[in-house]
Amino acid sequence: MTIEIGRRLLSLIPGAIDVSVTDYCNADCNLCGFAKSKMKGRPRTLIDHKAFIRALPILRRSDISFVNFQGGEPLLHPHIMDMIRAVRAEGMKPDLITNGWNLPDMTEELADAGLHNLFISFDSDDVVRHEENRGLKGVTRRIQKGIELVRDRRIPVIASFTLSRLVNFKELAKTLSFLGFDAVTFSYPRQEAFGSSSLVFDESSELNPGTKHLISFSQSELLEALDNIIALKKRFPVLNPVSSVQDIQRHVRREEKHFPCVGGFRYYYMDWDLNVWRCEAWDRPMGSVFDFEKLPEDRSRCTECMMSCYRDTSAIMYGAVTLSDAAQDLANGQFRAATRKVMSRNVAASFRSVISDARLLYNIMQVPKQG
Repeated sequence: MTIEIGRRLLSLIPGAIDVSVTDYCNADCNLCGFAKSKMKGRPRTLIDHKAFIRALPILRRSDISFVNFQGGEPLLHPHIMDMIRAVRAEGMKPDLITNGWNLPDMTEELADAGLHNLFISFDSDDVVRHEENRGLKGVTRRIQKGIELVRDRRIPVIASFTLSRLVNFKELAKTLSFLGFDAVTFSYPRQEAFGSSSLVFDESSELNPGTKHLISFSQSELLEALDNIIALKKRFPVLNPVSSVQDIQRHVRREEKHFPCVGGFRYYYMDWDLNVWRCEAWDRPMGSVFDFEKLPEDRSRCTECMMSCYRDTSAIMYGAVTLSDAAQDLANGQFRAATRKVMSRNVAASFRSVISDARLLYNIMQVPKQG
């Protein structure tokens, strides 16, 4: 009975899964391990879209609400529209991140397929530096055109930045507003020496040969950059919650983190071989997506990586997850344990982040009104 209570409460918290559909890409980003020049001569991969679609009812039955398509460049998958339509038909919300090159030609089809949110990768406040890093001359204008079309269809469009030396926070809000973005989210610079076979980042990235790495910061530099993310929230909508950014700062200072990862029971990663992982940075898969309903949840405490999608989601979900655990403690007669959980300062911090970003979170979680 108590296990059932806990499961029902957790089922009210929307689950999510990131899906890498390909390592093909038409860009040549310095930050990325799948840049076209770095992958030259190597075999490329596409997810089996028919098998993916067959697996969707399993994900839905397992309380997955959000399916996030990524790559490589997911718009290069010849059946990406079929997969987006299938996710929406199954009652889940499909999101997608793209470099934006193909948007002018594909926006209407994306909207008709039922795209929920559109994320566009961007690298710099300076559009010239962005295009140089991407190796895609003229991509900014194509992104602007795509954003105009997407917003006409009432789909939220979010800029996705990797925190790097290409970002000048003093000019960033102006650039984002000029391009027409609704919000921005930041990926924290990752330096893990392990992870799934489809990790995207390239820790050897350089501004120019012999210069500092784009995503390699000293402790003081990284803490300052994270402070800049918090400060930007006063000038432009930023998805990263303050509580998560502050937890990353604790990580940088090697202090105890407040929010254990929800990867492995509320958030998952799927590679193009249809294997499910606790997260993209984990060192082994949990199993095939077709065995998803049989896979045991992994709730072992982990705060080891800096992947923003998991760290930010964990900070947002922490309060609700902890309350569901407290309810199960009460059902078991463990009143003292339940009280400790409910009265935790971390629970309060999690709910403060939800409340302060409530309008922004609502806008990106609701189903767009088409037309």
